[in-house]
Amino acid sequence: MGINILVKSHGCSSNLSDGEAIKGMLKNADFTLVDENTEEIAVTIHNICTVKGDKKALNEIKETITKRPHAYLIVTGCIPPSLVPKLKELKENITIVNTHNLREIVSAVEEAIHDNPQIIVEPKRKPKILLNKIRTNPIIGIVPISNGCLGKCSYCSVKIIKGKLYSYPQDLIIKEVETCVKEGCKEIWITAQDTAAYGKDIGTNITELLQKVTEIPGEFMIRLGMANPHYIKEHIDQLIEILKHPKMYKFVHIPVQSGNNKILKAMKREYTSEEFREMIIKMKKEIPEITIATDVIVGFPGETTDQFYETVKLVQEIQPPVLNISRFRQRPDTAAANMKDQIEKEEARDRSKKMTTAFEFAGFDANRKWKGWQGEALIIEKGKDNTMKARNYAYRQIIIPDSGKIGEKIKVKITGFSKHYLRGERII
Repeated sequence: MGINILVKSHGCSSNLSDGEAIKGMLKNADFTLVDENTEEIAVTIHNICTVKGDKKALNEIKETITKRPHAYLIVTGCIPPSLVPKLKELKENITIVNTHNLREIVSAVEEAIHDNPQIIVEPKRKPKILLNKIRTNPIIGIVPISNGCLGKCSYCSVKIIKGKLYSYPQDLIIKEVETCVKEGCKEIWITAQDTAAYGKDIGTNITELLQKVTEIPGEFMIRLGMANPHYIKEHIDQLIEILKHPKMYKFVHIPVQSGNNKILKAMKREYTSEEFREMIIKMKKEIPEITIATDVIVGFPGETTDQFYETVKLVQEIQPPVLNISRFRQRPDTAAANMKDQIEKEEARDRSKKMTTAFEFAGFDANRKWKGWQGEALIIEKGKDNTMKARNYAYRQIIIPDSGKIGEKIKVKITGFSKHYLRGERII
């Protein structure tokens, strides 16, 4: 159609998957996809993430409006109801298509360029799978397995936006993985708002699904996405056995959020810090080299200094090589937004800095153990300053000199480390 469209995606792997599908549908409709550096851009699509607040997304959209005031603007992605009026205020002819209406993107673009902006935000339950995609990384296949969640977290807007858990049929997921492998993907990301809850609404579970995925022919590795402790503990033994499969990365992302049980209860997280510790200890005993990623929230309403330091202690104990630290944010329409004893921003900022320091020491120690290791690693992407990024079987990031091509398996030796990654060199 000769109409240049820029698609910008932000947020989690599920959102990135949606962005790849948006690009694929637009290309199939003969629109021209361009990058940020293109001079003539007719339509800008912002596929936004608002899990940590609206401010960043709104600022990015304002910047686009300032930079390209005459371009048609479409906002997609995680759009809570409270954000819709704010978006309408930014631009008179804005088009809004929320995460449930991904398949409407082509018609939304066509209506927008004919000066008929649409607001498409009604909830729908359609699998966002088996859609033609333009992958950000050609060797990584992002496979969503569900939408929504079963959680009741008092601070989170995910359920408000995504709705109740809707697990996709296993046969569709298997077909999606098979397609990814046929198209050259070497790494499969199994993703959802909570992978551990998968199947609870359709009479199956995540371990049964993973078992079937590992049986798909081909040379590829599988990374399991974020899984909440409440549902992980139901299948911990079966999950550990699946993680031992040679096609599975020895990697789990289990968000603890707090090391204090009173705060966990206020967050409406349905597990205790002791249960979390037991799961991690069990996993490390069975798979000593496993990479643990976790999340913490600092400055939750009512969190005392002592309670904060319980979370610091937990991080120091489990030494996660990956830690996502968030300061509590008041999300509209969530229970925690109206709780008493909100923590001052300056105090929350100070706790975030202290948590970062604690993590850096823990991460440094966790990575030190890998020095001297030799084995296979998959080259994932180009790095900075003539380097490549690779991953070994434990999903550890290894920075190597630019040698080889993306998607190639090579032998490496770990020669150094930092708090965030390993350094290595290729060996013959």
